[in-house]
Amino acid sequence: MSNAVTELASALLSGRVEVVDLTAVLGPETPLIKLPPQIGLNTPAVEIHTISHYDDKGPFWAWNWLKLGEHSGTHFDAPQHWITGKDYPDGATDTIPAQNFVGPLNVIDCSAEVAKNPDFLLTVDHIKAWEAKHGQIEKGSWVVMRTDWYKRNGSEKDFLNADENGPHSPGPTAEAIQYLIDKGITGWGSETVGTDAGSAGGMTPPFPAHNLMHKNNRYGLASLCNLDKLPPKGAVIIAAPLKIKHGTGSPLRVLALVGK
Repeated sequence: MSNAVTELASALLSGRVEVVDLTAVLGPETPLIKLPPQIGLNTPAVEIHTISHYDDKGPFWAWNWLKLGEHSGTHFDAPQHWITGKDYPDGATDTIPAQNFVGPLNVIDCSAEVAKNPDFLLTVDHIKAWEAKHGQIEKGSWVVMRTDWYKRNGSEKDFLNADENGPHSPGPTAEAIQYLIDKGITGWGSETVGTDAGSAGGMTPPFPAHNLMHKNNRYGLASLCNLDKLPPKGAVIIAAPLKIKHGTGSPLRVLALVGK
């Protein structure tokens, strides 16, 4: 075992490294993306069904079976989720190299701006200002947008925040996503129901976090929680989806390792 791994194991045991859970509870009340009828079908609500619970169907054990979509709750978007990434042979949840599920994490705090404007958009200038303060975003790292939007997750109405004009939620501009891709990031994540802003359907290209990230064989994380418990830099993210055959995505347990 290498010295670095030994030191990490020791730090975890001693509490010098904390494990922060970035995942929302997954269940029947989990808010899900609602597409307009003219666009397509929607993911059905999460269902949890009992097989047995220490009863005549199984006296010594309890277990359930689930019905859920790949993109339910805190979830991973694989490149094959979007048409721009459909041809990558390593773009499904069962073919992505496992090394890519772990990496350095950059947390861009936009919570103050979003508190004033739910339609706030992260721009290249915002990212450059963050880098000037905290350091350059590294090739192979992950970038997530802290908005504190996860605090709305208990209410589907507040979380989706839609009216007759569509959803109102924060996210990145197309230029911001392209800037991060050019930096060589592995993935992008947000606290909202999807990786794009509520207004992303009207951008060029539409839904740039999906369109551009997956076009470049990169990944997305949505419905993240507790980003307010992380430093701007220095944490390590672990985001490993279920190994679903030909999977376009997966609910997952996202964790961050943070030095104390």
